[in-house]
Amino acid sequence: MKDGLILLDPTAESSPAQRERLTPPASLDGLTVGLLDIGKARGNVFLDQLEVGMAARGLTVRRYAKPTNTKVAPIAIAQTIATECDVVVEALSD
Repeated sequence: MKDGLILLDPTAESSPAQRERLTPPASLDGLTVGLLDIGKARGNVFLDQLEVGMAARGLTVRRYAKPTNTKVAPIAIAQTIATECDVVVEALSD
């Protein structure tokens, strides 16, 4: 705390995990792409357009949604995405 100012970590993690960055795939061909709607306004519109474009390319797409944008995704959703998808796109807005 400096000069009465308190900074909060917006990630809701008291001690963030340090992980090595995964190497992105060279191509999405043959992979399953997960689209995660985090519940922000018009995020679903963005994901709808991505899904149309990806489906037109013949990609396998799965959709997921957090129940609310004010909390982290439930563990069950995160685990489902991790087991069913190779890559994930999260819809953000603001």
